[in-house]
Parts: sequence; structure tokens; C-alpha cells
Amino acid sequence: MMDTPESLPETLSLERLEVNLFRGVSPEFGPPRIFGGQVIAQSLLAAYETVEDRVCHSLHCYFIRPGDPRIPIVFDVDRSRDGGSFTTRRVVAIQNGKQIFNLAASFQVAEEGFEHQTPIPAVPRADELPSESESQKKMMAKMPEEMRKMMSRPRPIEMRPVDGDLFGGGKGPRPATQDVRFRARAPIGSDPHMHQVILAYASDMNMLSTAMRPHGVQWQTPGFQSASLDHAMWFHQPSNFNEWHLYTQDSPSASGGRGFVRGSIYNEAGVLVASTTQEGLIRMRKPD
Repeated sequence: MMDTPESLPETLSLERLEVNLFRGVSPEFGPPRIFGGQVIAQSLLAAYETVEDRVCHSLHCYFIRPGDPRIPIVFDVDRSRDGGSFTTRRVVAIQNGKQIFNLAASFQVAEEGFEHQTPIPAVPRADELPSESESQKKMMAKMPEEMRKMMSRPRPIEMRPVDGDLFGGGKGPRPATQDVRFRARAPIGSDPHMHQVILAYASDMNMLSTAMRPHGVQWQTPGFQSASLDHAMWFHQPSNFNEWHLYTQDSPSASGGRGFVRGSIYNEAGVLVASTTQEGLIRMRKPD
């Protein structure tokens, strides 16, 4: 069992196989299927390996098949366009000869322009909230043994929900909103691209639980089924993700077995650094 936080720059690192072809692996102590944030981050990192002097400003992706963490992932980058101001890349993640995920990302040269943003919500700071370990203790007793083992290891992203409800573990229907303070535990380093990549990794955490809240279900509810279907992210400003950020989310709609969630990510100074959207499968399995 690991006793120190996982270093995400190491976990997400890629091996170059060819000019536009890369290979990545999953952590040894992980969930039974590949975490969506991992394949988002590694795909963005693969795209960055083919881009010079430009920063990603948006990405859009689809989760196609569950990924097997025991098998390496091959990332095939298509150099769609290199324009005067914008560069576009498409990345296909492959296992066993089949697509498990694809991502389209756009990169831009640095540019000055108009600026405005929505103010940060007035919620408690991270140092005013219970630690993640305190929130975990309340949930661990309700979890199956296998999940307890996975959750008890030091996680690479530290999360402090404002309402103390980690991963939707509360009871009863609640409003479809959520505020979470989060940051990377292990040092990321000085590369601003890697901070962006790891922010993308963390952006997939806890989103669908916001859409679950009005319906009084949680991950352990018998018969409940969930999976991320698509994910989009816009990067507005650089960030240092070793510092605390606020992830504020709302879910304006659920229908057709799917839940839709919007997110805004602010740094400690109240600057809106990124926005996200996600749609995911949320449904109760029909009895056999």
C-alpha cells in the first residue's frame, strides 16, 4: 500500500512511440476501470507533445468504452491544423485495437483582449473546512471492502467539500449544486502546461455526484449505474494547482438516463481559471 501521495507528473507521463504516437499506463493502485480524468489528462499531454509555444484554451471529449487499467493506452495524435493564431489537435486513445476515448483540443498563441468574469461564490476557505480524511471516515464504514482499500490510500487530489459530503455520500434529495475546494497533493513543478494537464485530470472528479443529489442516490445505492459520457473544458487563465482552488458546480438538467453538470474553477485569489461541462449516465438498472 502506498503511504505517500501519487505523483501525477510521473503517473501521466508518456512514452513516444512514433512522431504522433504515444503510450501511457495506469497507476498500479487504482480503480477497476481507468479513471476518466486520467485519459483526459494523458490525451491533452499527448497533444501538447505536438504543439509549440501555444496554450490549450479548450478541449472536448467523449468516453467511448471503459478502459482497462492493466493494459497500456496508445494515444494517436492527428495534427488537424496549424494556423496563424490557433492550432487544433485530435487525439484517439486506443486499447486492444479499439477506441476507448477521443479528444479534440484547440491551442492559441498568447494574446491580449477584453476581460470579465463571474465573481467567485462566497464560501468557506479550505483551511476553514474539515480535512478529506475526516470526511472519508464517515463514508468508509458504508463502503464495500474493495472500495475501502482503494479509498484509504493517499489520493493525488485533495478535496474538501464545503458541505462536508465527499462523493455524494449524504442522505436524501438535495439541491443540484456543489462546492469543493481541491488541489494536487504532490508537487507539480514549474511547467505551466503540466498544471493545466493536472487541472484537467481533477476536473472529472465528483461532477456526476452533483446531478445525483436531487434524486437521493449515491455511488453505493444498490442498482445505481453511472458513467461519464462526454466532458468539455475551457481554460481562461494560468493556474498553480498546488494551491487551493474552488470547484463550484450545478446540474440544470437530468433526463433520458443522463445528468448534465456545469462547473467553474477559481483560484485562491478569486480568478476564474477554467470552466467545465459534463454529461453522464445516471440511472437505476432494471431488475432481471
